[in-house]
Amino acid sequence: MGEPHACCAGSRAHVQSTGSGQKALLGTMGDDKYDEQSHPELHTDMIMLPRGTFTMGTNSNEGFPRDGEGPARSVTVSGFEISPHAVTNEEYQRFVEATGYVTEAERFGWSFVFELLASEETKAAVAQVPQEVPWWLVVEGAYWAAPEGADSSIEGRMDHPVVHISWNDAAAYCQWAGVRLPTEAEWEYAARGGLEGRTYPWGDLLKQDGEHQCNIWQGKFPVKNNASDGYIGTAPVDAYKPNGYGLYNMSGNVWEWCGDWFSPSYHQQTSANNPFYGEPTGRRSMRGGSYLCHRSYCNRYRVAARSGNTPDSSTGNCGFRVVRDAVL
Repeated sequence: MGEPHACCAGSRAHVQSTGSGQKALLGTMGDDKYDEQSHPELHTDMIMLPRGTFTMGTNSNEGFPRDGEGPARSVTVSGFEISPHAVTNEEYQRFVEATGYVTEAERFGWSFVFELLASEETKAAVAQVPQEVPWWLVVEGAYWAAPEGADSSIEGRMDHPVVHISWNDAAAYCQWAGVRLPTEAEWEYAARGGLEGRTYPWGDLLKQDGEHQCNIWQGKFPVKNNASDGYIGTAPVDAYKPNGYGLYNMSGNVWEWCGDWFSPSYHQQTSANNPFYGEPTGRRSMRGGSYLCHRSYCNRYRVAARSGNTPDSSTGNCGFRVVRDAVL
């Protein structure tokens, strides 16, 4: 079904340096240390999931074998706590205000914005468009607080998921907040909401009783989105009904970074007990799909679907959710 990562997210590997900040990155990432005990009021609503065994992955031909979605297998994960929703603009803003952290989108000087969300003025100033994914615009000045470029803001969207966050940016937040990114196995265990072998967090039908259950593309990708699910871009983090574990938007809205490195051989090379792919591959794993996913092109809002991107890449459809080890 096309290239494994064709529409999921733009990658910095596909773009030549714009000269607007890339050199400033050298020697700066990974140097910051944050006090994890300075803000215990954050993430107090996390949901405890007990140790459990579930069927991870899929053998369905609906998926993308080249992504390594299978074979389906029995996997056990230890108990952990997980946020009911993705990290919001409000939560990330608190991190930035407390630490002065500068995201990679700001350090590079640009990030990827989906073309239908950018203003005409912003489009006119775009100098680069990756040939592999021409709907992604290289927009200078786009970052988490200006999601569509310098002429945009997050006003009125504080309860939406923060976007334009690289894996490295997400890891920095986690270090500060005393949490971590979920493993792929933890993420899928949580996303399934207690259902066994289902396509989506709520079952096998995309709609239930005619109601939309997630924020994905409605229309002809990439030229027309009729937004019949209520949103063209991101939706609030608690939009739609939660799954059986009380977790929101495990399908659609924004891709969510996981802790693992991405490999199509994940299921062949990781343990059945708390699996984790720790061998560097150049790309980190992402799960859940986004508001740009469509069955005809990027059918990756299924719970078994996987994708990956370079850890320095940032886009307008990728954020993250956090977990915490269970206190025994």
